Amino acid sequence: MNSATEKTIKHLGYIRIYGKLETKTGLHIGGTEVGLQIGGADNTIVRNGLDGKPYIPGSSLKGKMRCLLDRVYNGGNLNKQVARQKLHMCTDKEAYMKCPVCQLFGVTPEDVGGESLPTRLIFRDAMLDKESAEALEKSLYVDMPYSQVKTEVVIDRITSAATPRQMERVPAGVCFDYEIVCNIFDEKDLEWLRYVQEAMDLLEHDYLGGQGSRGYGQVYFKERHVEVKSLNGSKIEDHERVTSFKNNATRE
Repeated sequence: MNSATEKTIKHLGYIRIYGKLETKTGLHIGGTEVGLQIGGADNTIVRNGLDGKPYIPGSSLKGKMRCLLDRVYNGGNLNKQVARQKLHMCTDKEAYMKCPVCQLFGVTPEDVGGESLPTRLIFRDAMLDKESAEALEKSLYVDMPYSQVKTEVVIDRITSAATPRQMERVPAGVCFDYEIVCNIFDEKDLEWLRYVQEAMDLLEHDYLGGQGSRGYGQVYFKERHVEVKSLNGSKIEDHERVTSFKNNATRE
């Protein structure tokens, strides 16, 4: 490759945000319904394939937090027929360089003229924490392993016919171990940190998973710890924006 056209990025470090995510109401993030037994729920939750414990996919956290920031800063075009176009996505590099949402959460090369641009945020799957798992194993009030089944009734407004359904949920009061990593490739990236905290705050006032308008999915970042790692001699941990972010985001 010609050195004049070669493009490189330098990793200055990363900021790791981690802690406990607590369910304040029942949480339903749908899983496969293959192999359901008689007496099971109609709508099951996603579970770890190794031990059967429920978890929160990183994709669910990422998608919801991006959606909430988009509503605040970019909005959406509800008249578009293609679902993907309803969400904000920068269409050129100039717009991308000014957009915290696309820089943090990422864009595809096709959206910005074929150029591969880095995504700053990494969302890990949030696993059920040890204390919650032990409590659910001893609980007398779970209907399935680590979960409850909530029976609901759909009423036809015309005929008044009732159709029951069973929704599997992770109970309220359960904690998951979450982790979000924000990679820093340029000092300007530090300006976007406040949007990460804002997205977490917005999520606490919205919902995660399905059926949120009916009370499901209220969550709370019970603990927020911030760890900073500098690379290539950058010393990003001494930057005033990082210090401010740590002071405002940390919650124990």
